Amino acid sequence: MQNTVQANKQSSDRFLIIVILAILAIGVLMVYSASSIWAEYKFNDSFYFLKRQLLFAGIGVIFMFIVSNIPYFQWVKYRKLIFIGCILLLIAVLIPGIGMVRGGARSWIGIGAFSIQPAEFMKLGMILFLSGYLVHHQNTLTQFRKGFIPPLTMIILLFLLIMLQPDLGTGMVFVLTSFLLLFVAGARIFHFVFLAGFGLIGFLLLIISAPYRINRITAFLDPWQDPLGNGFQIIQSLYAIGPGGLFGVGFGNSLQKYFYLPEPHNDFIFAIVAEELGFIGGMFVISLFFLFIWRGILVAIHAPDLFARLLAIGIVGMIAIQVMINISVVIGLIPVTGITLPFLSYGGSSLTLTLCSVGILINISKYRK
Repeated sequence: MQNTVQANKQSSDRFLIIVILAILAIGVLMVYSASSIWAEYKFNDSFYFLKRQLLFAGIGVIFMFIVSNIPYFQWVKYRKLIFIGCILLLIAVLIPGIGMVRGGARSWIGIGAFSIQPAEFMKLGMILFLSGYLVHHQNTLTQFRKGFIPPLTMIILLFLLIMLQPDLGTGMVFVLTSFLLLFVAGARIFHFVFLAGFGLIGFLLLIISAPYRINRITAFLDPWQDPLGNGFQIIQSLYAIGPGGLFGVGFGNSLQKYFYLPEPHNDFIFAIVAEELGFIGGMFVISLFFLFIWRGILVAIHAPDLFARLLAIGIVGMIAIQVMINISVVIGLIPVTGITLPFLSYGGSSLTLTLCSVGILINISKYRK
């Protein structure tokens, strides 16, 4: 089978690579624009976050091209080892003295300025493991007890492990991506309908168990009820998007980055994109994401085998889900979840892992039928 796949090897999908690099380049520019004032105030260096983002992007691109040259079927051999390593990292981050607390969540492991977010690794680790698992269990997946319950149990347990940090945003992306893989592999729609009722109950319990999540819901429903508290972030995001108009106020001319919108270079960077580049600029960025998703789906459709197809759909689905949630939060369609915008938001673990993931996608494109 590997010999047959090797014989069909072609060049990489250059269009896909160009789209990825275009989004990444816009992200680097917008990180600088959004963070320059805050960086000057906090570090006396307006280029502080830009320099770090360039480092993350450079490392990520190098890894992307390295991974793109590793035949995708080689990951089958190491998927279990990678999966176990990701689980151990998720457990380690919960241990005091190892896990680092930031923003009220114990989600990081690191030494000094260098840190990683194990939940980000878990998303890719789960896609690799679940893709291989479903290839071998596709025939039983239509059976609820024998085929659907085992992977579902594993997904729920790992979700609960992520929620111990807690990190609801990453947990949502993790669960939705996993369910997408189950659906594409052949699980019955009835199983998901049956699961939806229990999922809704569980989601309500998660909200009730943490007062800050209830506050986020109420702030989403009426942010102006507490404009200086829970509703502050979404109000400032809308204040950034509104004045942007059709063409924006111009690159570097955002007002909201002057300490109004908290850390605008992270989760709410799209608000600065809309303010400075306007509706046209925001739609251009969204169009690039649509091109990426479309091209990624084509890679999956023309993949040479089921493992490659599931792997490609998992990677594209993970990024698409994250984009939809992030932008929906920024424009006020759903409550704040704390999810970065792939390729654009400032960050090391998220950006590097995203670029490694698309490296696998690029490799699969070399073997398209």
